[in-house]
Amino acid sequence: MTRGRVLALDPGTRRVGVAVSDPTGMIAQPHAVLDAADPGLMARLARLAGDLGVERVVVGLPVSLNGGEGPAAAAARAFAADVAAATGLPVDLADERFTTVSAERVLVEAGLSGRRRRARRDGVAAAVLLQAYLDGGR
Repeated sequence: MTRGRVLALDPGTRRVGVAVSDPTGMIAQPHAVLDAADPGLMARLARLAGDLGVERVVVGLPVSLNGGEGPAAAAARAFAADVAAATGLPVDLADERFTTVSAERVLVEAGLSGRRRRARRDGVAAAVLLQAYLDGGR
């Protein structure tokens, strides 16, 4: 079954990691890291979703180890609502526990220096989040 392209967003206070799936909705790959403070962020995300032919968006939800939600989760929920309003697309929330740790591990294994890891970590974390989301939907 073809599911279509999915965009994943891993929002943080400074950066938003962006990943996108292939057109079949099976394979995730990092796409970009955007400035979370950019006043045009929602318009940029809407343009990106349109340019890529995205059919659905998934936003990382920071949940504590015990499953509880704090201020960061509330911020992610508000971000997801803004993305839905800006894009007109369905937006799902997905548990993002350990995505940054997994991304860091991948980048260390790839031999990237500290500076290069920091520059790519959020995009790779979004790809880890998206791949888990895609795998869970099968």
